[in-house]
Amino acid sequence: MSMYRMSGMIFFVALMWMSPAFADHEPEKSQCPQKRQTSKAPDEFLNLVSPLAVSKKRIEKGRLLYQTQATPLQCRHCHGKKGSGVGHMGLEANPPARNFTCSEIMRTISDGQMFFAIKKGIRGTTMPAYSDLVDWKIWVLIQYIRSLESRDL
Repeated sequence: MSMYRMSGMIFFVALMWMSPAFADHEPEKSQCPQKRQTSKAPDEFLNLVSPLAVSKKRIEKGRLLYQTQATPLQCRHCHGKKGSGVGHMGLEANPPARNFTCSEIMRTISDGQMFFAIKKGIRGTTMPAYSDLVDWKIWVLIQYIRSLESRDL
């Protein structure tokens, strides 16, 4: 086994051993709005609209991806269980992980921008590309992420 692969496995095991008590423990880091400069998606992505109607079943499939199934890493590790951007890995990210509960910002982000960010990753951040996710899974993940948005603003 190569040293690179071994160090990756050690990181993964250490991550899995981290106590869930570390996640979502610094709410002051989940600013709303966050000060970020995410680059705009290319035009062919920017105006994409989900071909899937929003439904409870699809939101639930998105929740499963977000919480337990997405690879290489589930979204909750960075964005937190509730989507506020304070997952145990998101706290150390620079810039910090996106706070999906912030309506003020989330309503300004198009579905196409989110699709691009998930599919291709975001340069200059710790957001990885999930290029192996088939498109319909990205769309249900976006439906779930949209369901996290705070409705009280």
